[in-house]
Amino acid sequence: MHSPDKHQAPDLPPLSLAAARALHLAAQGLLQARRKKAVKADVLAAVRQMGVLQIDTIHVVARSPYLVLWSRLGDYPQPWLEQLLAEGALFEYWAHEACFVPIEDYGLYRHRMLDPAAMGWKYSVKWMAEQGDAVASVLEHIRANGAARSADFERTDGKAGGWWSWKPEKRSLEVLFTSGVLMIAKRHQFQRYYDLAERVLPGWHDGLLPPEEQVRRRLLLASVKALGLARASWISDYFRTKQARASLAHDLQALVDEGALLRCAVAGWMDSVYVHADHAELARNAAAGKLAPTLTTILSPFDPVVWDRRRALELFDFDYRLECYTPAEKRRYGYFTLPILRRGALVGRLDAKAHRAQGRFEIKLLVLEDGVRLSARLVQDVAGAVQRLALWHACPDIDIVQAQPAAFGALLAEALHDGGAATRQAA
Repeated sequence: MHSPDKHQAPDLPPLSLAAARALHLAAQGLLQARRKKAVKADVLAAVRQMGVLQIDTIHVVARSPYLVLWSRLGDYPQPWLEQLLAEGALFEYWAHEACFVPIEDYGLYRHRMLDPAAMGWKYSVKWMAEQGDAVASVLEHIRANGAARSADFERTDGKAGGWWSWKPEKRSLEVLFTSGVLMIAKRHQFQRYYDLAERVLPGWHDGLLPPEEQVRRRLLLASVKALGLARASWISDYFRTKQARASLAHDLQALVDEGALLRCAVAGWMDSVYVHADHAELARNAAAGKLAPTLTTILSPFDPVVWDRRRALELFDFDYRLECYTPAEKRRYGYFTLPILRRGALVGRLDAKAHRAQGRFEIKLLVLEDGVRLSARLVQDVAGAVQRLALWHACPDIDIVQAQPAAFGALLAEALHDGGAATRQAA
């Protein structure tokens, strides 16, 4: 890791690890619970604050992008996200992974579209070379008939569907999407509608394309700002920028020299961390112990707080791996485990399934992290978060199947029963 220049004093006071966590959570909108009910503009503001909102289609509970927003906003109507996409406030592209991105950042991703072969598995050069006529046919269909779903094309290759067996038209839609020829005009019931980029974003032309050096600078600054504070080794993952370590170190130093980034030390870490100049006051408040994390909530596996496994381990001492792609017999915690954020710490995880038709929220496994002290206050905090999540899914009945330790499950079940009774009585 790059060590700080010993002859150059940090720009900000040093941070304890707890203060570093608080600064990160504040930058992510997860420091304290909202006091006002969310409005649609808050959804857009949350995506802008994170920079990206990762998309995933698994829906044993609410699909990830909805859940990431719920963790920050509390209860809100899920259709707001699709409305913002259809209204043109957001667009979809490969950012961290497949993501919703604020439309004003379109130019930051246009270079990727112009060199789609560099996107790896997200774009098939071979498919374009071998199936050029088929791709052109799909494009012409959309040009003549308007936005289309993959489902609008009847499968003609005789194969069954499946994760890695997309029908030819779906493959064609995806290469056209990755190359920027098509954009996602809207979603309905989470299905994508592909349309010509010039119809979705009519005001764009490549004369507006920012230079690559400017794009690199803006994404670097946006990464650090979204993270609150960043070790150099954390930065490239956020927007999946590809930059050599030496080049990144040079850019970081240049941004420090001009005052766009500030340097800081975290207790126990040998390397400097970087803080966006806009967060200078926030960082000073964190160092002074004035940022009090009070929010307890449940996170998506694709929340920016945990999507980088190494960062989650270094910052929160939370070793997290999503196991939905792991064979069932090898899973330790479950198919779709949700981290539990409680007052600035990641204290546990739960594997849940919303049985919406039955109104039942099933917690298959609830686990408290090693070293976390079981207390009445912790139980009440977690019970409140679980109950809010279950009610947002219209699942008032909560069933805890297994817990580690068992006492945690028993106390949580008792708190949920008491809280549920109180909630029903108040209603």
